[in-house]
Amino acid sequence: MGKTTGFLEIERQVETYDKVENRLKNYKEFTVPMKEKELKDQGARCMDCGVPFCHSGCPLGNLIPDFNDNVYKGRWKKAAEILHSTNNFPEFTGRLCPAPCEESCVLGINEDPVAIENIEKNIIEKAFSEGWIVARPPKERSGKKVAIVGSGPSGLAAAQQLNRVGHLVTVFERDEKIGGLLRYGIPDFKLQKDVIDRRLEVLKEEGIVFETNAYVGKNVSVERLKNEYDAIILCGGSTIRRGMPIKGAHLKGVVQAMDFLKQNNQRVDGIAGFKEELIAKNKNVIVIGGGDTGSDCIGTSNRQGAKSIANFEILNKPSKGRPVNQPWPYWPMRLRTSSSHQEGVKRCFSVSTKEFLGDENGNLKGLITVQVEWVFKEGERPELKEIAGTEKEWECDLALLALGFTGAEKTLPEQFGLELDFRTNVKATIKDYATNIPGIFSAGDMRRGQSLIVWAISEGRQAAHHVDKYLMGKSNLPLKSEGDLPRI
Repeated sequence: MGKTTGFLEIERQVETYDKVENRLKNYKEFTVPMKEKELKDQGARCMDCGVPFCHSGCPLGNLIPDFNDNVYKGRWKKAAEILHSTNNFPEFTGRLCPAPCEESCVLGINEDPVAIENIEKNIIEKAFSEGWIVARPPKERSGKKVAIVGSGPSGLAAAQQLNRVGHLVTVFERDEKIGGLLRYGIPDFKLQKDVIDRRLEVLKEEGIVFETNAYVGKNVSVERLKNEYDAIILCGGSTIRRGMPIKGAHLKGVVQAMDFLKQNNQRVDGIAGFKEELIAKNKNVIVIGGGDTGSDCIGTSNRQGAKSIANFEILNKPSKGRPVNQPWPYWPMRLRTSSSHQEGVKRCFSVSTKEFLGDENGNLKGLITVQVEWVFKEGERPELKEIAGTEKEWECDLALLALGFTGAEKTLPEQFGLELDFRTNVKATIKDYATNIPGIFSAGDMRRGQSLIVWAISEGRQAAHHVDKYLMGKSNLPLKSEGDLPRI
């Protein structure tokens, strides 16, 4: 490493944000870039540790100390080459990944960890601005055809990997534009869609074919894919939303978070004329669910002009530091405050929603909650108990259910004749990503269940290796062994 004492001399620094009053006026990204000297200093904090646990913390196995060192030395192009050797889309992960690598950073044992994610984002932005990101189509074609269903991060990663070794790849997307949840699930203030579009131009120039408004199993037949392609990878995601089977859940104003977020992304994209407008303006909004999707609903509601916003989480309020039972280098379940939280919200923990209240016209007007406590007994599942006398009625015109997903949609697997696992994901082992039908593979959330973007890209890359091996008998595409795959 170029500066072995850097971690002793330099404090952690990351990008700052534009003022709240400014960023709430639009849906653009609002981070304030750091100066090059500041970024080099952050790269210098990488401490040349004997065992870089950041490697195991990252599902992609990014070569983090290597690109940090090159940033410190001003070798940005080399840093970009190293970053791309393991990660197809660092511009996505550099914005959206929760950075498990930083939680396993050795420096993080007793100091602030290296600002890995921020360095990663700036490497790729430098690479695009300097024109280093160019199409590299394969010199030869294998003649083998691969169909990929779903254009989220796992599908795009698999597509680029397989195209690189010469296969003819077609990506089928049921929506009108490519990107999956990147386009229609992540708000623009976290990921502007021109960031997706510039990468798609590269993929198209490399020879990948994209078919949009192509809903496999509906307007694109399963038989077509079976007949026209030598292999198929299903990357359709985990899209069955978890509901709330309580009284009043049918009321107008009880809305799934992903419906709310998708419509707003479409609205920002210039699409209009929705059958039902899902908008928070002048409403008392309650977001049920304390994860990233809930946070995205909060930021979106603030930009739409909500009257008030509350966020309910059924779990206890986490500690700010690492819990005792989650020591370094494990991923800690601690209190995380997003930029959306900072923009204005009342956060409520240990709260369970018991009933939605409606008016005579079937519109949501409020809800009833109760405080809960978790009872832990050794060897048993935690038990949730209501606290007597803590019921409370809330005014609410819009309840957004950000409760996660329960598995893959069943229609497509049924048409292909695929087996599902006990969590209703497509059954495909981590050994080779193959399903019970020869030539059909699955990757990403559709295979592993709801997870992180960095896992989706990793899965797409892994599946590509096995598909290439299935088609050609061997593969030179990179592969991480099952033993190397970290668990979060």
